[in-house]
Amino acid sequence: MPISEELFERALRVIPGGVNSPVRAFRRLERAPFFVASAAGAYLRDEDGRQYIDYVGTWGPAILGHAPQCVISAVQAAVPAGLGYGTPTRIEVDMAETVCRWVPSIEKVRMTNSGTEATMSAVRLARGYTGRKYIIKFAGCYHGHVDSLLVAAGSGALTHGEPDSAGIPQEFAELTLVLPYNDEAAVRQAFSLFAGQIAAIIVEPYPGNAGFYLPKPGFLELLRELTAADGALLIFDEVMTGFRISPAGVQGKHGITPDITTLGKIIGGGLPVGAFGGRREIMDCVSPLGAVYQAGTLSGNPIAMAAGLAQLRELERTDAYTRLEALGARLEEGMHRILGDLALPLTFKRSGSMFCLFFTQQDVVDLNTATTANFDMWRAYFLSMLEQGIYIAPSPYETGFISTAHTEADIDATLAAAARALAVAKAV
Repeated sequence: MPISEELFERALRVIPGGVNSPVRAFRRLERAPFFVASAAGAYLRDEDGRQYIDYVGTWGPAILGHAPQCVISAVQAAVPAGLGYGTPTRIEVDMAETVCRWVPSIEKVRMTNSGTEATMSAVRLARGYTGRKYIIKFAGCYHGHVDSLLVAAGSGALTHGEPDSAGIPQEFAELTLVLPYNDEAAVRQAFSLFAGQIAAIIVEPYPGNAGFYLPKPGFLELLRELTAADGALLIFDEVMTGFRISPAGVQGKHGITPDITTLGKIIGGGLPVGAFGGRREIMDCVSPLGAVYQAGTLSGNPIAMAAGLAQLRELERTDAYTRLEALGARLEEGMHRILGDLALPLTFKRSGSMFCLFFTQQDVVDLNTATTANFDMWRAYFLSMLEQGIYIAPSPYETGFISTAHTEADIDATLAAAARALAVAKAV
């Protein structure tokens, strides 16, 4: 029996579903997940000795690839001084100053241990600052497993949300209004019906958890306009896109200033980190200055700060974003060429180093169009790619990530594998 299968059997006995996060499960693929033994650069090696070109990248943080030397060296240098103190450290200040310098909308920032903690805290802060209770989120945008945000759309665009998980009281979900992404009319109607009652809109400016798709021209600008006019706050959840789409995230690329931003992934350098920040007068509502309580024993952990700061400094030192765009463009051009050769009218979305191939002919602009994808075709494609040593996310509704450690040869090998895998999928 392969070692990964043996490990999965053991895991099933002691871990729910055999995995510590549902996105790692291969349940609908009718096979066990592979277990990673090591990772370096653009590659993973599993417990059975197989190597894969990796486009999951720890779900986004590995923008420099796995185990980059700058990060490993920073962690090795920090460890002898202790793993954590529960008191302030110099490196927390260094990280906060770096984040505020890179993202102009952030004047003050508070570190957390995960993106979920960051979004939970941002929503609480928005309610505390405005004195309002309703939150708008968009179907298909994931903001962590927070009770008030793990909410699905109701029966109509403007009905109150429905709990998307057991254990969430209906009363929590009713404070969240779930709208279709990219639907300007629905957003305008929400602000008309709930004028003066909405604390904030929280949005992934580029949704990356229902596949990867982009805002229509003017959509993000409309969110800024309507929230400002109503006295609501605009929260950009850039846990995934922050420091990846551009040095200042999506907001920097579009020139939009949100009131609060949530961050994570890349600022941890592979270790667990999140953050939320924004305008000074809003952030000064957070304890100990203000009445909005937020805390975390391990927040600002010195080892995580060392890893994340080393990664940010390496991105700043090098021409990383130019390289990521070039690699992304090479992949996109190749995928379009293959789809044309095979006469497969599928949808490929990309911005910078983030991408997704949707197995649908429809232009994907929201959750509804994303879920028109043909699962059986995608499954055949995924399994063929995996067999050829290419690892993409084990779900048709996840984002792919390119790192600076990928080479042109990696991209070309991926395209060759994709041509074979797509031919298999076409026959399904």
